[in-house]
Amino acid sequence: MVLGRRTTVMAASLVAVSALVVGCASTAGRPVSIYHDPFRVAGLDATAGPSGSRPGAPNAVHDITGTDGGPIDALAANAITDIETYWSQQFPALFDQPFEPVDELISWDPTRSDGPVFCEETTEELINAGYCSIDHTIGWDRELLLPEVQEKFGDVAVAFIFAHEYGHAVQRRAGIAMGGREAALVREQQADCFGGAFLRAVAEDKAAHFTVNTSDGLNKVLASAVAIRDEDPNDPESHHGSAFERVTATQIGFTDGPGACARMDADEIDSRRADLPQQFTQDSDSGELPVTEETLAQFVATFQAIFDLPDAPNVVYSGADTGCTDAVTTEPVSYCPATNTIGISVPELAERGTPGRMGRRELIQTNITGDYNAYVLLVSRYTLAMQKGRGQPLDSPQTALRAACLSGVITAALSPTNAAASGAQVTLSPGDLDEAVSGLLTDGLAASDVNGETVPSGFARVDAFRTGVLGSQEGCDSRYTE
Repeated sequence: MVLGRRTTVMAASLVAVSALVVGCASTAGRPVSIYHDPFRVAGLDATAGPSGSRPGAPNAVHDITGTDGGPIDALAANAITDIETYWSQQFPALFDQPFEPVDELISWDPTRSDGPVFCEETTEELINAGYCSIDHTIGWDRELLLPEVQEKFGDVAVAFIFAHEYGHAVQRRAGIAMGGREAALVREQQADCFGGAFLRAVAEDKAAHFTVNTSDGLNKVLASAVAIRDEDPNDPESHHGSAFERVTATQIGFTDGPGACARMDADEIDSRRADLPQQFTQDSDSGELPVTEETLAQFVATFQAIFDLPDAPNVVYSGADTGCTDAVTTEPVSYCPATNTIGISVPELAERGTPGRMGRRELIQTNITGDYNAYVLLVSRYTLAMQKGRGQPLDSPQTALRAACLSGVITAALSPTNAAASGAQVTLSPGDLDEAVSGLLTDGLAASDVNGETVPSGFARVDAFRTGVLGSQEGCDSRYTE
C-alpha cells in the first residue's frame, strides 16, 4: 500500500473496472456464472481425499539424459508421460496438426561441474527447470529446486511445473505466441493456462500417475504458482507475471480448457491488468505501509467514502472481541452484526501484515506476506457490514464468497489510477494483490462469513476475489446468490 500525501478521501462514486467474463450464462437478461456454487470448483465437486502421486501406479519409462535414476527423475518421467498423453489427445483437436513430443529430457545436479549441457549452457549452478526452444528440450534441476517444490507443495506441484514448461513446447510446435520481448508475458501466461488445463485432467482422474483433490490439493498447486512469480515488478527481465496473474491464467485453463489458452493475447492480458499497478514509481519503494491505528482509520474512511453506507460500521481498536452476541469473534479482525461494529486487535493484525523472510537455505517462500495480508482482512470485515445493510445473510458459504468478491471490488478501487482523481489516502502497490491471493489460498479468512467459516476450495476463494477485482459490486451480488 501507499499512503497518500493529501488528507482528503476518495470520492463517493466507485470507478468501474473492465471485466473479464469467463464461463457465464444468461438468465432473464442477467449474467450468472455457471461456477458460482461454493461447493463446486469450476463445475467439479469440491473434494477432499488423496492428492499426489497415484498409489500403485508403475513408474513410466522415459529416456532422460544425465539422470541419476533417483526419485525426482522418476517423478519427472511420470509427469511428462501424463502430460504427453494429454497433449496427444488435445493438440490435434486444437491445432489440426499431429502431436510431436519434445526431442530430449535433461536432468542435472547444479552442484556438479560435470553435468550435461542444457540449451547450449552449462548446468553448473543452474537452479531451474525450463524449456529450450533452440533444440526443443526440457530440463530440470533434480537436486535443489524440484525437491523443495515437492517438499513444500507436493508431487502435483512438480507436475504442474512440467505442464507449464511443456506448454512452451506446445506453443513452438503450434506456432503461437512466439517472437520478441513483447510476447514474453503472453507466452508465460499461456503456459500457465496450459498447465491449468492439464490440472483439470488430473482433477477429473484422467492422469495415470497423479491425482489431485479440489480442496487442499489444488490449493497447494496454486500456492506454488504464487510462490514462483515475478517478485520484482521493476526488473526488466520479469515476464512471468505477478502471482495474481499466474493464478488467474492457471484458473482460466482449469475452467475453460486449452482452447481459451490458445486465444490469449496481449489485449486479453491487458484487460485483466485493467488499472492495477504494475511497477513502483521509485526503485527504493517497497510498497509496505505499516499497520497502525492511524493507517487502519484511513482505510475505514476511504471505504466509507467509496460506498457511503447509510449505516456505517463503528470501528474499535481495542481488540477483535467486542462481546458480540450474534457472531463468533474472528481474530485479528471481527464484525458484530448486533452492534454493527468492527473490532480490531491492532498488534496481532500488524504482525500478520509484516513481510516474512525466507530461510537462508530456502529457494522458495511458501506464503507471500506483507501489509495487504492485514489490510485485506479489514476490507473483508467491512464487506460484511455492506452485506448486512443490504439485508443479505451473513452466515453462509455465499456470504464468504461475497466477502472475497467485494474485497476484490474495493481493492480495485484503491488502484492509483482509480484513486488519483479523488486524492485517496491509501492506494495499492505492486505486490498487494499477490499478498491477498496468498492469504486466500492459506487460511482464507478474507473469504469467510461472520463466524470465520470459509469454503474449502482456495480455487473458489481466489476466483471470487478476482471476480471482484475485475468486475463490480453488482457482479458479486449476481454471482453469489443464496
